[in-house]
Amino acid sequence: MNENTIEKMRTMKLYGMVRSFRTTLEGANTEQYTPDELIGMLVESEWDDRYNRKLDRSVQNAHFRYKASVEQISYTSDRHINKNQVLRLADCDFIAKKENVLITGSTGSGKSYIASALGHQACSLGYKVMYEHSTKIFARLKMGKADGSYLKELVKMEKQELLIIDDFGLQPLDAQSRTILMEIIEDRHGKRSTLFTSQVPVNKWNEVIGEQTIADAILDRIVHDAHRLELKGDSMRKKRINLAVEDEKKEN
Repeated sequence: MNENTIEKMRTMKLYGMVRSFRTTLEGANTEQYTPDELIGMLVESEWDDRYNRKLDRSVQNAHFRYKASVEQISYTSDRHINKNQVLRLADCDFIAKKENVLITGSTGSGKSYIASALGHQACSLGYKVMYEHSTKIFARLKMGKADGSYLKELVKMEKQELLIIDDFGLQPLDAQSRTILMEIIEDRHGKRSTLFTSQVPVNKWNEVIGEQTIADAILDRIVHDAHRLELKGDSMRKKRINLAVEDEKKEN
């Protein structure tokens, strides 16, 4: 009878219930539960299973640069990171309010890690997130204009409640990239949140974008009321390498 029930659960794709019910049967713990407690436990297991599978899909579809979490962010004094600000951003209220986030700092300062951590947090709260490297996104969309997939790509990005554009400003934008950025931002302005990371200070972005009139229009939509994180200190990558070298010396 139990195997018949399990098979019906599996047919209905109630995989969380199947695992929980099997565990309960194998542990011979069914008598410890009242009927309503057993049903509650099975439903809770199914709920958790579906949530975890949905989260895994969201994280996989986002294509984050790092597997990161807010809890693992380093707040050492030399980085000058406002922990309270990061934790407020981790609530993802800025996404609900359709606000932007700008994270700047030198190479290796941890910008991409923090962006990935906030992205993972957004996924865990049920938001749709896409993570893009600036160079790759402009290259792909330029190709999209040639092969006819451009509008489809724009619509896909527009649907994301949080779009993360990493390493913005590595090189000045050409005319086509400026137009692409303007269209991305125009589609999202006041509707969705965008998070930028950049080695270039925000007050220099107009030089990166070029064409003053277009730059002003883009920056007015990006920077206005945006949350800013300015990272300082030495490269986190260099620190990790130095620590690894020191540990290796100690072992030898």
